[in-house]
Amino acid sequence: MRDAILVLNAGSSSLKFSVFGSGADLTPLVAGNLEELQGRARFRAKDATGAVVDEHAWPDGSPPGHEGAIAFLLDWLRSSADGGSLAAVGHRVVHGGSDYAAPVRVTAAVLARLERLVPLAPLHQPHNLLPMRILAARLPDIPQIACFDTGFHCVQSPVARAFALPRELSDAGVRRYGFHGLSYEYIASALPQYDARAAAGRTIVLHLGNGASMCAMRAGRSVATTMGFTAVDGLPMGTRTGNLDPGVLLYLMDERGMDARAIEALIYKRSGLLGVSGISSDMRELLESDHPHAREAIELFCYRIGRELGSLAAALGGVDALVFTAGIGEHAAPIRERVCRDALWLGLTLDPPANARHGPRISGPDSGVTAWVIATDEEQMIARHTHAML
Repeated sequence: MRDAILVLNAGSSSLKFSVFGSGADLTPLVAGNLEELQGRARFRAKDATGAVVDEHAWPDGSPPGHEGAIAFLLDWLRSSADGGSLAAVGHRVVHGGSDYAAPVRVTAAVLARLERLVPLAPLHQPHNLLPMRILAARLPDIPQIACFDTGFHCVQSPVARAFALPRELSDAGVRRYGFHGLSYEYIASALPQYDARAAAGRTIVLHLGNGASMCAMRAGRSVATTMGFTAVDGLPMGTRTGNLDPGVLLYLMDERGMDARAIEALIYKRSGLLGVSGISSDMRELLESDHPHAREAIELFCYRIGRELGSLAAALGGVDALVFTAGIGEHAAPIRERVCRDALWLGLTLDPPANARHGPRISGPDSGVTAWVIATDEEQMIARHTHAML
C-alpha cells in the first residue's frame, strides 16, 4: 500500500473506512467496515475489485468499541502498507453549522466548535467526532480533515434557508441546513460526464436510502433541499418520520406524556418505513412483501417524493433532469418507475428496459426531462477534499 489517505465514516456502532492512494488520481485501494462495535464485532475489508481480502471477528463479550476498532484498523493498515504510510485522514461530519461551509483541518479549537453542534445532530455528530479525538491522541502528527454534509447547501439563498421564526432564533442558528451534501457534491461533479445540459441547467437529485432527501441544483449548486434543521426532516426514511406537523409533537407531550427523549426515539428510530409497515425499514424486504402495510409504506414513500418533486421543480422554475442515487435510488427499479410515472406532468417518460437494468439513462429518447441512475461516492468526495487540503 502506498502513502495513503484514510477516509472514515463513523456511526454509533460502526466504522466505515476507505483507503485511497494519496496521488492526484486518488486510486481506491481498499475499503470495508467494522460493525457492531458494542456487541459481536466483526471486520471485513475488500480490495478495489470488491474481493474480500481479510475478515476478523471478536469473541462474544469482548467488543472493541470505537477506540479498539480504530486501534485494530491502524494496526491492520500498518501491516498491509508494504512500506507506505498514512498521509492524512478525512472524516465525514454530518453538521458544520453556520461556521463551516468548506472542509477544515481538525484542531482542538475546531473540535470544540463542532462539539457545540451536537444538539443539532445528536444521533450522528458525537460519533463523527469521536474518531478525531482518538486519532489526535494516537497520531498527533497526521493531518485530519473534517468534511461536512451541510457544506454543499451553504450557497442557498437566505430565504431558502429561513424558518418563519422570531429573528432572535434565526440569528442563533435555527434555520434550514440540509444534509447529504457530500453525496450531492459528488453527483454534481459526475453529472457532466452523463448529461452536459443537465449539469449546466436545472437538476433534481434524489438521494434515496435508509436516510433519504432530495436536492434542487442549478448549474451544480444547491438551490433547495428537503432536509432542514435536522436530518429527520423531509421525506419518510427507513426509521425517520420525515416532514411532521410540529403540532403532533405538542400533542404527544400534552396528551401522551412523552418527553424529549421519547419523542426523539419515535421520530428517529420507530417511524418511517418501519413504523408504517410494522415489518422492516429495508425497502428490499418491503418490495418482496405482499402485506398491505408494506404496500402502504411504499405508497407513502413514493407519494412524498412526488410532492417534494413538485416543490423543488417550483424552486428551480422547471426541471431538465432527475438523478437517482444511493441504495434505493440506484437499485430499486420499481421505486424509480413509480416516481417517473408520477412525474409525467414534467414531460418525463420512462424507458422500462433501461430502468430494469439500472440505466444509467432511464428516460425515453423523446422525454422532455432526462432521468439518470448515477452511483454516489461520498468517500471519493472526502478523499478529494482531504487531498486538496494537503
